[in-house]
Amino acid sequence: MRSIRAAAVGAVTMSLALAASACGGGSSTNGGSDDSPKTLTYWASNQGASIEVDKKVLQPELDKFQKQTGIKVNLEVVPWSDLLNRILTATTSGQGPDVLNIGNTWSASLQATGALVPWDAKNFDKIGGKSRFVDSALGSTGVQGKDPAAVPLYSMAYALYYNKQIFADAGVSQPPATWDELVADGKKIQQKGKQVLGAEGSNVSENIHHVFVFGKQHGADFFTPDGKADFTNDGVVAAVKQYVDLMAKDKVIPVGNAEYAQNQSVSDFAKGKTAMLLWQSAAANLKSQGMSEDQYGIAPVPVQSGTPGTGAQVDSMVAGINLAVFKNTHNMDGAMKFVKFMTSDDEQKILNKEYSSIPPVGAAQSDPAFTAPANAVLKDTLAKSAAALPQVADESQFETTVGTAVKELFADAAAGRAVTTDSVKAKLQKAQQQMPTK
Repeated sequence: MRSIRAAAVGAVTMSLALAASACGGGSSTNGGSDDSPKTLTYWASNQGASIEVDKKVLQPELDKFQKQTGIKVNLEVVPWSDLLNRILTATTSGQGPDVLNIGNTWSASLQATGALVPWDAKNFDKIGGKSRFVDSALGSTGVQGKDPAAVPLYSMAYALYYNKQIFADAGVSQPPATWDELVADGKKIQQKGKQVLGAEGSNVSENIHHVFVFGKQHGADFFTPDGKADFTNDGVVAAVKQYVDLMAKDKVIPVGNAEYAQNQSVSDFAKGKTAMLLWQSAAANLKSQGMSEDQYGIAPVPVQSGTPGTGAQVDSMVAGINLAVFKNTHNMDGAMKFVKFMTSDDEQKILNKEYSSIPPVGAAQSDPAFTAPANAVLKDTLAKSAAALPQVADESQFETTVGTAVKELFADAAAGRAVTTDSVKAKLQKAQQQMPTK
């Protein structure tokens, strides 16, 4: 049985206590608990428009792996609302899958539990070497200076998707490059009876991604250099307020979106209800919901002024999915073979095309599919204007506590309660008090 540092146990307990949904534990048996070298259990994250879409994408590839190796992979696609809780429960109970997808932002937190196989040089050699992966993706695989806790699987970046017809009807000739321009364009769009910008106010992960970017644009960090939570500094408060004010003050996010959860804002955009959407690599999701590529444009996420770049011009987190192996798998050899298969050049091309994401494997990026205009925006963002979320042990708790604070602030805005600098700071202070003490 693996050892788990006491501090990490406290962090996991805190995160479980704060998580929004009590989704129960991991699978009742480990994927290799029968000691069979011919089976694996794989938890995949919900990347497509639905769990059924993911099964249709993944099952043919798993069948291909079984044909090549004789190893059957038992697939479970886990909703994002449940995934972190499921993983954390598995790290403490020892009952989980052999291989699993993790949000790359959780890498450092899950690394701290000691539950995942570290990707040292020897393990990287088993899948073709660390140099196959691009640097931006490797930057979100765990604490700098330590062996990664997982390997990159899909790379994504946020972009601004806009409905060409709605823009034309409102006389808006180009996508907004700054937030002031977005608000101004929004007034023109509203005059034509359309909603402006979709958001998911009850989606904790989405909240974190956006306020992190606003934080960078305000020159602020949520943690001190030594890893202590610092949620109430002026820059963070201003960043969170500016994001929530898109609903509370600027009125460009509909109040009903305060209750929106996973994929609801994408659905509205696909149906032509909203003019704009901030989303990670959305093309495949939109296509599955009936929206053709010629109906929308894609542009960088707005910044405060000028064009996206480094420093305060950051306009996306380094989004993506990593692939991890549990230390207590009973089929380590099979798990390594599966990771090698999923990160092979051919599979990287297939899977990232299906999900409209960017391969974190450099050789796979040469495929023409990843040089199309839409993907060019995403690749440029990842290369020039994206930043990794804090790679600290308490990162998952940060997502839960601050993401919930933003959710509550959106609820205040939707209910007509004032969202002020003081009220934002009070929510963030409450979030900080819920973080593990050092």
